[in-house]
Amino acid sequence: MKGEKFFIETYGCQMNFSDSEIVASLMTDAGYSLTTDLAEADIIFVNTCSIREHAEQRVRKRLRELKSLKKKKPHLLTGLLGCMAERLKNQLLFEEKSVDIIAGPDAYRELPKLIDIAAEGQKAINVFLSAEETYADINPVRLLNNGVSAFISIMRGCENYCSYCVVPYTRGKERSRDPESIFNEAKELFEKGYKEITLLGQNVNSYKWGKTDNYTDFPAIMEKIACINPLLRIRFATSHPKDLSDELLKTIAKHSNICRSVHLPAQSGSTKILNKMNRKYTRELYMNRIESIRKFIPDCAISTDIISGFCTETEEDHKDTLSLMKWAKFDYAYMFKYSERPDTTASTKFKDDISDEIKSKRLQDIIEMQQKLSLESNHQDIGKKFEVLVEGISKRSADHLFGRNSQNKVVVFQKKDFNTGDYVNVKILRCTSATLIGEAI
Repeated sequence: MKGEKFFIETYGCQMNFSDSEIVASLMTDAGYSLTTDLAEADIIFVNTCSIREHAEQRVRKRLRELKSLKKKKPHLLTGLLGCMAERLKNQLLFEEKSVDIIAGPDAYRELPKLIDIAAEGQKAINVFLSAEETYADINPVRLLNNGVSAFISIMRGCENYCSYCVVPYTRGKERSRDPESIFNEAKELFEKGYKEITLLGQNVNSYKWGKTDNYTDFPAIMEKIACINPLLRIRFATSHPKDLSDELLKTIAKHSNICRSVHLPAQSGSTKILNKMNRKYTRELYMNRIESIRKFIPDCAISTDIISGFCTETEEDHKDTLSLMKWAKFDYAYMFKYSERPDTTASTKFKDDISDEIKSKRLQDIIEMQQKLSLESNHQDIGKKFEVLVEGISKRSADHLFGRNSQNKVVVFQKKDFNTGDYVNVKILRCTSATLIGEAI
């Protein structure tokens, strides 16, 4: 099979995208070639996510489409990768006849062997979860084509065991990468022309490497990477409120090239619901973390995740969430209805007792609140000047470029003589709830 072409489709979060880059590197090192043309692929990988039911439904629909493609191309192999592969391995082998290869998040090094097995007409599967695998020695193939932004996975797994979440079961225990390998990867990316990196982990600010009395924590690795060059921007995702330390906030404030943007999932504004979610913080502790961000980084944008309709959520709990959003003045948010995930604590111990109608109504309240907050936040930026890193041409106009400022807000401005990868000072003239519109100065 070596020398044949492979294609990767990615569903879900930034971590999945980072994993796809690792897969691409491992496959090319094994003698296969990456293609962006589905029609010419000999192997198609679908990298999956199990966090929400909707993501799994999209993958299943895609697998049905690939089944018809396999009829036209009998030698085509399809592989299911990632969290969904680990969680539904046995079910998928029987239900999805189009799937030839199933590989969990820690089994990507085995893909060449699995392909050889599948090429012989056998189902190939490896979903073993490792306590050590970090892929630290892999130099990922960068799948983003703008040459500006890149992801670096600095840790894998999660041990928070939020009652609604499958990640600890599909990605295993927390383990951090050697800080030197992270630093070297970031330095190499900058030398290749990348201007922005995002450090990734399921709970990135719990990163820790080394012994108890001599270890590198997340603020330390952020500090080291920030010192590579002031022209290299650093972002990170995702933070857990219980682990967001003042030390980290002070480190961000100290370095202008660490972006003024913190994603801090709240999930709910009700302490009762947070306790049922096993989030390990109260409403008051979450508010304390927001206050610390405002104290140390006054110009910081704050985004969040919100789940509507979790088990036993009352109208009063819902109002607590809306009031927290209004108080925190989130700049943007990712908002979802609760969907029960099999094998989680919530699915085994709690009844999913909120009707879909009520979940949808509450979600709409949350969306309307956030649209108002986002518009208010962007209105406050009118007249301000921001340094924007150009990412490409605007989708709506070939005469305009788009990029993001330090606060992770999308900024659109007239093209002129600027190019992708340039830093441009832009004065904001107007806005929508999602975009800042300005002119280069």
